[in-house]
Amino acid sequence: MPLKTPLCDRLGIDVPVFGFVHSVQAAAEVTRNGGFGIYGATRDTPEEIRANLKTIRALVGDRPFGVDLVLPPNMPDHDDRPAIEKQLPEKHRAFVDSLIKRYEVPPASKAGMRSRFVRSKDMAVAQIEAVLESDVDLLACGIGAPPDVLRRAKAQGKMTVALVGNRNHASRAIASGVDILVAQGHDAGAHTGPIGTFSLVPQIVEVAGDTPVVAAGGVATGKHIVAALALGAVGVWMGTAWLATKEYGLSETIVEKLLAAGSEDTVISRADSGKTLRQIRSAWSEEWAKEGVPSPLKMPYQDILVGDLLGAIDEHDIKPLVHYPAGQSIAYVNARSTVADVMAQLIKDAREAYGALGKRVTV
Repeated sequence: MPLKTPLCDRLGIDVPVFGFVHSVQAAAEVTRNGGFGIYGATRDTPEEIRANLKTIRALVGDRPFGVDLVLPPNMPDHDDRPAIEKQLPEKHRAFVDSLIKRYEVPPASKAGMRSRFVRSKDMAVAQIEAVLESDVDLLACGIGAPPDVLRRAKAQGKMTVALVGNRNHASRAIASGVDILVAQGHDAGAHTGPIGTFSLVPQIVEVAGDTPVVAAGGVATGKHIVAALALGAVGVWMGTAWLATKEYGLSETIVEKLLAAGSEDTVISRADSGKTLRQIRSAWSEEWAKEGVPSPLKMPYQDILVGDLLGAIDEHDIKPLVHYPAGQSIAYVNARSTVADVMAQLIKDAREAYGALGKRVTV
């Protein structure tokens, strides 16, 4: 079985696997091993986006790769942290202070990843400009798919992708002119909706018409790839599968927690950003889920409320509170590896699963 779909020829890749990562090295390695590396840049400054995309291009040469931005609507106009801080409720500040004291978290040496800038309209525009002026091959929109941004990207010859969690999301994205839909099910890590992958993918395929659909959420093995293709998808979008690779470069504490986790050890919480985020269960998610504690604020207020603390937790390795986004497919991540090894195993397993299916099923 050649592990190819029409999307492979369209994108110039060997296997229909998108690898979504927050690591320059891992993104490059997915592409160099026949897939399509997607670099998650939503928490990068415009200057960092420019530099990181240039680095990936140098590593992959003419092979294609993409970048993902989160562009939620209704964000503040400007990157004005003091203005946001003035609006943070005192009860929320007090709760955060209580966590700092309870877990003896030293101050961070710098602003956290989520609080070093405010997610705002100004920042979104600057990030978009950095992407559009680059030679990246594809722009993916994790949340929000502004039609004007998609039009500009397409005019420059870039492919466009929208992640969707229901039929309405898909219809709006298609109307905006997106090239590829990623049907992301409830199983997925990070921002995710309520519909499971097996239920979602066929619905999105039905709505999509001629627009290719890629399956995301719970995809971790070759068997999952074959199942996704059977559901009507023409590829898969994977994030959790790469977390324990050398190239991803996560801390020892995070990797140990990931390797020890099963599907039941993930939990959806709004405590990091204000939006639903599937992550490894930890004292952080448990503290915010307790009865009587303040509910997380909306984005970007929650970002600013907890961003520096989250940075301090990672900087000082406060083990009970350390956590990381991961999908339910974390159950299949049980050893340290490399991107090349993961990709090779996916292809091998997919071919075996396809062959085994032919032996078990007659039509």
